[in-house]
Amino acid sequence: MNKRIYLSLAKMSGREQDFIKEAFDTNWVAPLGPNVAGFEKDLEAYFDSGKHIVALSAGTAAIHLALIQLGVEAGDEVICQSFTFVASANPITYLGAKPVFVGSEPSTWNMSPAILREAIIDRIAVTGKKPKAIIPVHLYGMPARMDEIMAIADEFEIPVLEDAAEALGSLYKSRPCGTFGEFACLSFNGNKMITTSGGGALICPTPEAAQKTLFYATQARDDAPYYQHSEIGYNYRMSNISAGIGRGQMYALDSHIARRRRIHDLYCELLADAPGITVHCEPDEDFNSNYWLTCITVDAGLAGKSHRDIYSSLNDANVESRPLWKPLHLQPVFADCPFYGDGTAEKIFRTGLCLPSGPVLTDEDVYKVVEVIKG
Repeated sequence: MNKRIYLSLAKMSGREQDFIKEAFDTNWVAPLGPNVAGFEKDLEAYFDSGKHIVALSAGTAAIHLALIQLGVEAGDEVICQSFTFVASANPITYLGAKPVFVGSEPSTWNMSPAILREAIIDRIAVTGKKPKAIIPVHLYGMPARMDEIMAIADEFEIPVLEDAAEALGSLYKSRPCGTFGEFACLSFNGNKMITTSGGGALICPTPEAAQKTLFYATQARDDAPYYQHSEIGYNYRMSNISAGIGRGQMYALDSHIARRRRIHDLYCELLADAPGITVHCEPDEDFNSNYWLTCITVDAGLAGKSHRDIYSSLNDANVESRPLWKPLHLQPVFADCPFYGDGTAEKIFRTGLCLPSGPVLTDEDVYKVVEVIKG
């Protein structure tokens, strides 16, 4: 039987075991220790933006703690991109607030600035108050139009929390995704650009915000000689073992980005003559995607097959692919949430597919994927 080609497997640098062994040898296996601090410093050096980073148990935890610090409370509204994974919006509901979903623009598939403005104006008219925050997402590694989004956010004085979970290494106008908003989240899940097996981080604007994040992430213990708690806290800190994996992964980050970009370029080259198949690409030179996942849309009228047909054929050939995210305003759990859009997100969802893109893929693997698609 042919080997299975997976969507996005992790690839080790070879240095991970060194940091993990050090943690075991020194008995630092708890959710603190030198690897955690070292991983945070490694990330801060990589971004080189003056921001401060706190390593956490998940990207979802990062969004949650950012929303707390932005003052989101029960009854508030938070604007969130609709075309994204559910983890972008779930933390809004943890706080008793309600997501207001905004649709996509076609060139990036990310939050439409024009629709964002429309949504803000209408929510103010309907509720009498502004949304508490805006969560744009850099989907599949493609940067959102952050200049336009930030201009609208500044105009209405609404803070921005970037979901950069899929965008480590992506740049917009030569600036790293995750450095535009007041806060930003990263993810180190097993299929992301680098992994800590499971984990994430919050990019914070100041040392004080980072310290507050750490306070909430470690059960909000007061500065007292005994265990005293004046606020609700959470068990959200990354472990020293997981951070050791992350420190080793940082040695491979640049090569992982380069490999995923090479895989995307190869798909573009090989699928250029495939009728009805469009590879999702950067709109112009302002965008520099890490191409975490290479995605296609399928015009069934031209291709003769739908994206679901291609998905089934790939699966039969032992190739893992994945439908694009179902927009959150179409999810049953968010059926009562406001949505502003023009049909773009729904159309992309109905025609799109993620192709294998992990750094372990060989060129031969890509050739096989394309052969199945063309077949």
